[in-house]
Amino acid sequence: MQAEIIAIGSELTNGEKLDTNSQWLSTELAAVGISTHFHTTIADNLDEMVAQLRLSASRSDLVLITGGLGPTLDDLTRQAMAGLTDADLVLDAESLEIIESMFQKRYREMPERNRIQAMFPQGAEPIQNEHGTAPGIWMTVSREGDAGNCHIAAMPGVPSEMKPMFFQSVLPRLVRGTRIIRFARINCFGVGESKTEELLGDITSRGRDPEVGITAHEATITLRIKAIGESNEDCEQKISTTYEQIREKLGDYIFGYEDEELEHVVVTLLNERQQTVATSECGTGGLLSYRLTEVAGSADCFKGGTVLVHQHPFDADGALVLAKTTRETQGADYGLAILLDLNQSWQDREAAPQAFVALAGAEGAWAEEIGLTVNRAIAKSRISKAALDLLRRKLMKIER
Repeated sequence: MQAEIIAIGSELTNGEKLDTNSQWLSTELAAVGISTHFHTTIADNLDEMVAQLRLSASRSDLVLITGGLGPTLDDLTRQAMAGLTDADLVLDAESLEIIESMFQKRYREMPERNRIQAMFPQGAEPIQNEHGTAPGIWMTVSREGDAGNCHIAAMPGVPSEMKPMFFQSVLPRLVRGTRIIRFARINCFGVGESKTEELLGDITSRGRDPEVGITAHEATITLRIKAIGESNEDCEQKISTTYEQIREKLGDYIFGYEDEELEHVVVTLLNERQQTVATSECGTGGLLSYRLTEVAGSADCFKGGTVLVHQHPFDADGALVLAKTTRETQGADYGLAILLDLNQSWQDREAAPQAFVALAGAEGAWAEEIGLTVNRAIAKSRISKAALDLLRRKLMKIER
C-alpha cells in the first residue's frame, strides 16, 4: 500500500505554524508496513484542494488529510472531498446530535455555523471525534481501470484530536503492509556532510537495504537508517549490522543515537565519573549553560555558568585563561569556555569568522580555534556544540 499525507491550512503555507502531523503520521504508517511517498501542504483554497485530491487519489492507495474540518468559512476539507467525487454534502443526524451534546455539556449554545461539521460528502462515513467537535471523514474512491480503490481519511489538524482518532478509528481500517519498516538515527559531530559521505562510501548508495541518508543541522550530522524486513527482528538485524559498518567508518565522530544531543552525552559521562563542570561564555548569550541545564541530572554535575558580553584577548590564550579561571572560581573539575565575537565581519568571505573554545582540568588545558561559515544565524549553536564536543572527547580520552 502506497500512502501520502496532505496537511491543510494557510497558517502552514505562510509559515505561522509548523506541520508536525505529517511527520508523526508517516512514522506511524511505517510501523505497520505502509510507506509514505508524498507530503503536501495546501492553503485554504477550494479549487487547489480539489485538484490535489484528484492527483493524490490517482496515484496513492491511501490519503491521510489533516486540518480544515472546523466550522469556519476557511475550513474547506469536507467541501473539497465532495468536489472530488461531485457529491453533495449531506447532514448526518447522529453526528449533529453528538456535536450538540458536547456544547450542552459545556453549558453553551451551539452556534449555527457548527452544523456544517455534521455534514459529509454523500457516500462518505463520519469518524467520531471523542476529543473535539470536528468529526473525521472516511471515504473510498474508485479509480479507473485496474488501479483499485483509494481510501481517504480526513482528521482534525489539532494533534490532541488527530492522534487518538488515527489510533482508534483510522488505523484499524488500514490494510497493513506485509513487510515491516523501521527507522534509526546515528548522530555525529566534528565532520562535515560531504566528508561523512566520503568516509561512508557505498553505505549511502541509493537502493541499498537498509537505506542510509545524511542530514546536517547546525553542525550535527545525522545518519537516517531505514530498514524494511519481514519482521521486527529482521529489521533490527539489518540496523545492527549497519550500525557496526558505520562505526567502523566514522569511529569517534559518532556521539549518540536517536534523540541524543551532545549535552546528554556530556552530562552522562560527568555523572558516571562523579565529576563537575563550570562554564564561561562570551558571545553565545548563555546557550551553553542552557543546553546543559535542559538535561535531566545536570544539577549533579553542572556547577554554574557565567555569561560575558566582552572578553580580551580574543584568541586561544584568552580562552585558556578564561577556562582555567572558571574552573578555579567555581570549584569544578573542569572549566569550559567559549569566545565568540559577534562584532567580527560575517560578510567577508576572504576572512571567515572564528571562535575559540577551551577546556581546563586537573590533567591539563586545551584550546581549539573553530572556523565558522558566514552564516551568523547558526554560529552560537555550532560553537556551543564544539565546546561540548571538546569536553566529551577529553572525558573519553579521544585524540584527534
